[in-house]
Amino acid sequence: MEIELSKYSDTAITYSSEYSIKIIAAILIFIIGKWAVKKITSFTKKMMIKANIDTTLVEFAESLIYFVLLLMVVLASLNALGINTTSFLAVFGAASLAIGLALQGSLANVGAAVLIIIFRPFKVGDFVEAGGATGTVEDVNLFSTIIAPLDNRTVIVPNAAVISGNITNYSKKPERRVDHVFGIGYGDDLKLAKETLMEIMANNPKVLTDPAPFVAVSELGESSVNFTTRSWVNTADYWDVYFSQIEAVKLAFDEKGISIPFPQMDVHLNK
Repeated sequence: MEIELSKYSDTAITYSSEYSIKIIAAILIFIIGKWAVKKITSFTKKMMIKANIDTTLVEFAESLIYFVLLLMVVLASLNALGINTTSFLAVFGAASLAIGLALQGSLANVGAAVLIIIFRPFKVGDFVEAGGATGTVEDVNLFSTIIAPLDNRTVIVPNAAVISGNITNYSKKPERRVDHVFGIGYGDDLKLAKETLMEIMANNPKVLTDPAPFVAVSELGESSVNFTTRSWVNTADYWDVYFSQIEAVKLAFDEKGISIPFPQMDVHLNK
């Protein structure tokens, strides 16, 4: 009896020693491998940035490289444990197919990310309207596009939603046109109002002279004569000019006695 216990004890010690070494080796491979993956990914990103590769492509490539290398580290760790990775890959492939069928939407996002990278409707830093969100593009990853609106929120839009709808890129062109409609009363001086609007645009240093600013009577409304103004600015100056012109017109009209009508309703009481 003592001999059998000793035999089992020796066998247990042998197996525990053998598997302890494998477990330790697997853990070390994973820890060192993950560290190496981060270093390689970081180095690759720096090299791509140094080569002036588009930021959107850099972010996407970084995510893809990290995922692929980390998968290789996991497989190496499993192999160190003595697990047949060939069989594991077969099981992983079957599981991936099943998961892929269940997560068709997520895979569609990955495909949409590839389309965004290839066709480049926008890049990181552009101000866009896409997928129901409007703001500055902060990142494009495998599954989503991160957009920051002007109020400093963070909106995460699935890539499939970005590709499936219209995309308006306000930063694509170096120049943008600022359009406004201003109304004056029918009894006000038409020529004075037009001259005032032209002066406001001409005196704004951010308004470009080529193409030249434009002012014209665009509509005879129910309660006002409406002017349309158009001025070209650098894209970065768009909102500054947009809001400053509205304020400048109101102040100038008040100073020169030009009225800005507003809708009115006449109520008649029958006794």
